[in-house]
Amino acid sequence: MEGDWALILGASSGFGGATALELARLGLHIFGVHLDRKGTLPNVERITGQIRATGREAVFFNVNAADAEKRQEILNEIQARIQAAGGKSMVRVLLHSLAFGTLKPFITKAPADAIAKSHLEMTLDVMANSLVYWVQDLVARQLMGRGGRIFAMTSAGGARVWSTYGAVSAAKAALESHIRQLTLELAPLGITANAIMAGVTDTPALRKIPGSDEMITLAQRKNPCGRLTTTKDVAEAIGLLSQSKAQWITGNVICVDGGEFIVD
Repeated sequence: MEGDWALILGASSGFGGATALELARLGLHIFGVHLDRKGTLPNVERITGQIRATGREAVFFNVNAADAEKRQEILNEIQARIQAAGGKSMVRVLLHSLAFGTLKPFITKAPADAIAKSHLEMTLDVMANSLVYWVQDLVARQLMGRGGRIFAMTSAGGARVWSTYGAVSAAKAALESHIRQLTLELAPLGITANAIMAGVTDTPALRKIPGSDEMITLAQRKNPCGRLTTTKDVAEAIGLLSQSKAQWITGNVICVDGGEFIVD
């Protein structure tokens, strides 16, 4: 993978940030897309500094990854950088780790408290459908080819329910379906696609879910390993799956959770 690039959607924290660092250690330069305000920018600077400390490039874009115009601007920049370097590298890994959705119940006593059509559509667009659009453009521009790896972060919520998690659960289920379809259509091109189902992990995204403390307690109690999943656990698994020897692993929902999901 030496000299190729990874494109991380949601690169400034959580799974995206940890994976960016792991892939940099494995030899990839990093394009990162994130959406941060002034208060969280120091964490972005920390991550980019750690990437550069490995000897790799870190090119980060603070924009909405689900914005079609911004996507084209970023891809123009990616294409220009690769061409300027002689066109011998490619985007080897795409990680979709966008956690931006509405956490509201479907049914409430007061209609104003229930999820609205705009909330539901936005959640599905950002957390699921945007994956398809990024992959379409990467392939069309020939920025990803044989040996490419696509990963999308899903969760147990794609098959299970939790109060206020309905829209995100639907997005995760759709994301897994998109991965299956991409697997079928990208296989002739030598590109793999897998969904990564992490165990409960204490990330900023998890903390936004009402009842997250209870989720953490339950996960610690039932995980056979006796602890929560960490972002490092997930990043290292993605690093392994990014190797050339993992070419035949595609079309799966891969649990990275220490056995948490199999325990009732």
